[in-house]
Amino acid sequence: MDHKYLNSLFFFLAILISFTTFTSSLKAQDSKIESLAFQGYSCRFTDSAKAKQMLNSALLLARKSNSKRDEVICLTFLALTYRRLNNPKEFNNYAEQAYKISAQTSDQRAKAYAYMVMGNLKSYFDDNTAALNYQLKANTLFERYKNYALCAQICADISYSFSLSSDDRVEKYVREAMKYAKQSSDPESILHARLAMGSYLTGLTDKDQNNISLWKNSVKFLKQTADFSSQNDTRIPSKSNIAISHLNLAALLIRRPKLMDEKLFIRQLDTAIAISKKYGVKATYRNSLGLRGKYLLYQGEYSKAKQLFLDGVAYQLGLPYKDHEILAQFYSSLKEVAARQNDYSSYYLYDQSFSKYNRLTYDETMQRNLQLAEIKFESAEKIRKIKHLENEKLLQEKNKDLGYVISLILLVIVIFIFISFYYRKRFYQKQADNLKQQQINDQLKLNLLEKDSLENLLAKLSLERRFLQSQMDPHFIFNCLANIQSIILKDNRTKALTYLNKFAKLTRETLYHSRKESVTLEEETENLKNYVELQQLRLNHSFDYRFEFADELNMYEKIPPLLLQPLVENAIEHGLKPLTQRKGNLIITFAKKTAEQVLICVIKDNGIGMEASQKDKNKHNHDPLAIKIIDERLALYEKNGSDRLIPHFSKQSSDKGCTITINIPIL
Repeated sequence: MDHKYLNSLFFFLAILISFTTFTSSLKAQDSKIESLAFQGYSCRFTDSAKAKQMLNSALLLARKSNSKRDEVICLTFLALTYRRLNNPKEFNNYAEQAYKISAQTSDQRAKAYAYMVMGNLKSYFDDNTAALNYQLKANTLFERYKNYALCAQICADISYSFSLSSDDRVEKYVREAMKYAKQSSDPESILHARLAMGSYLTGLTDKDQNNISLWKNSVKFLKQTADFSSQNDTRIPSKSNIAISHLNLAALLIRRPKLMDEKLFIRQLDTAIAISKKYGVKATYRNSLGLRGKYLLYQGEYSKAKQLFLDGVAYQLGLPYKDHEILAQFYSSLKEVAARQNDYSSYYLYDQSFSKYNRLTYDETMQRNLQLAEIKFESAEKIRKIKHLENEKLLQEKNKDLGYVISLILLVIVIFIFISFYYRKRFYQKQADNLKQQQINDQLKLNLLEKDSLENLLAKLSLERRFLQSQMDPHFIFNCLANIQSIILKDNRTKALTYLNKFAKLTRETLYHSRKESVTLEEETENLKNYVELQQLRLNHSFDYRFEFADELNMYEKIPPLLLQPLVENAIEHGLKPLTQRKGNLIITFAKKTAEQVLICVIKDNGIGMEASQKDKNKHNHDPLAIKIIDERLALYEKNGSDRLIPHFSKQSSDKGCTITINIPIL
């Protein structure tokens, strides 16, 4: 278990915090229906079936009483409950119903709840721009009604949305959340805002790991938060947040084992476990087991750590739902214990389970992304229709008012009515025809835009699927595993573990990068170095390599991920591998064209040359799939609205090697 486990833990806890109750916002409930809905919503962590039953009963009463505000509030709580249950379809369904009904009423409080739930929905679909728009609208309305607790909740949620992109914005909104929470004087809201601030401080310590002073200040703040939650536990309905406050402090302490206050760590962990058991908060209990196991690992108590991780696996498997990602993390920890104990048979068994659940996690993620893309598209279409209906209703009201004005004028100026009526009728008829024609034209444009968007989405999904297939050559994987097996049979454990770790790191980083829209140049080259070193091991160091970077380069420039690895693979497999008379040499250089905002990458080898390589490819019916996909990806960046022309890669070849130049767009 390394820092990646702790980062995953903090991210999970941040998401869990965003689902907590809005108790402080509902001190003055306007109706019994709203009170019943809130009681049902408060049960979603402890008894989800009861929560859904009470919310549906409240919704039925709201519809019978024809109260649009109560109906919107009930639908909002139902939507957020289904988000807590990770059911995107029902979450989307109830959120859209709430928004549609709020558009039919002038009740601003109903609109505030509708904006809030739509902000949650858009954030769930990673549409941060739309989410921020709805959340700011909701925050403005709730602030107008002095509902500072919900303002604190919304600002905290906004800060989590920016946690991976902008520290300045995260800081801005967590401070807003702290300000509103203080104005609300509600312990629930204060704890929620402090947890958001703690998440922000933890992120800063991860980015500046050498800053001991920052780490100590963060520990001090999280300890104050944990003490506050303990002192106000009877006044905080969301018991999961109380457990999280202690768990956050324990997780931050263990990041620096040499500076860790062990007594404080154990006390916080025991408190989190006790609260989790008492109130049945399964997620924090499971993560508490993982942290305790990590602590025992640092202490060298491998047997106890192993038993805790096995208990964590058994606990997770005993739940009605299976979290494959958590199971993969537990088995990864068990692999680490086995490696430290030199128990390679157990390591092999744990690695099989780790691979299984890692694969299931990846499959679930891909399936969820496809499902979310479909729901997102349908949701956007429904919202457009709702806005269209709102515009039509507004137009009808304006026409109605205009009719009253015309009638009044007709009564006042009876003498001129006949002549004015004739010309006015022709004028308004023409306006109506023009408006109708304009609506028809707009609808046609909208249909064409939807068709084009869908085709682009399908094309992008197809390209991404083929791109993933091209990243890890099955022959390369087979050869790596065969070499590892050979080294193990020769009883060279050190070399085998080195080889295996490099291979595992390459596989993990390739999957991680393939899910991202962009990576830094530093991340791309590190992954590339790992791949080349594996090839060196596989080919018995038959070639050397080096990377060269121009002085003006910024290693944190954002570029498309995994763009160069197929080209490097071609240089090694088809240029350097067949060499017999001399040692191979691979040089990869990077420079920057500032004016055009592109990176120039040159991949040069002293291999057998393209002509000889092409003959060998023809013998084996080689299909240059990777080259085609790179070409299509570069073309896609041009199609997405780039003002500059991005040239495709070029090649130069001789009998002593090949040089490939590619212009990479800076994102």
